[in-house]
Amino acid sequence: MSKEAQHSSTSIHMIRKGFATGFPIILGYLPVAITYGVLAKQAGMSLTELTLMSALVYAGASQFMAANMFAVGTGALEIIIATFVLNFRHFVMSLSFMNQLKKIKLKWKIPLALGLTDESFAVSAMNPKEANMKKGALFYGTIIACAYLSWVLGSLLGGLLGDIIPEKLSQSMGIALYAMFIGLLIPSIKQEKRVAMIAIVAMLINALFVQLGMSTGWAIVGGTIIGGLSGIYLLKEDRK
Repeated sequence: MSKEAQHSSTSIHMIRKGFATGFPIILGYLPVAITYGVLAKQAGMSLTELTLMSALVYAGASQFMAANMFAVGTGALEIIIATFVLNFRHFVMSLSFMNQLKKIKLKWKIPLALGLTDESFAVSAMNPKEANMKKGALFYGTIIACAYLSWVLGSLLGGLLGDIIPEKLSQSMGIALYAMFIGLLIPSIKQEKRVAMIAIVAMLINALFVQLGMSTGWAIVGGTIIGGLSGIYLLKEDRK
């Protein structure tokens, strides 16, 4: 077998392996993305807007939050700040992922980091040996591409269904927003009970700001930031 054919065979193998590994993410993303698309359409976003948000922002929990904030008339600045704060964890995930990809060239690392999500990070972290294999970047790239395309296409489909699904059904789908945040919160609480205190602080601050007349958007931003900052005190190691 020639060198070129060998390279091609290796590339195809890694792409197939990446697709097989990332397929469960597709199954998980599609129903959630469809739900986001329906809710965003019902919130007043156009099909183009909600699809572009998935393509450019690509952050599930933040998009659900943004759609909810958009529905209550929140301004763009509040949505952007809230999205930034909520996705701050990606700095840590990206650093960890880049450490795993030490032997992969920089031209691959940048697009891989941009496509990183909680799910693709978790799946990639469970398959570290591919980073040291020939064409390993294609393996991780395929996982991330599967997740990205399923999210964008699912959002588009949800947006199209938003005009067809009965209003009562679409309103009941709003529980997906709360289910997603609870799903993010519960595993952390299981590992560290004090995380629950941080969530409670954030909720109380948000409620207080709303009662003081602050807009819903800024109340969410304030609750998120102050709640997060409270973790510096609540999660610090006990000093002997």
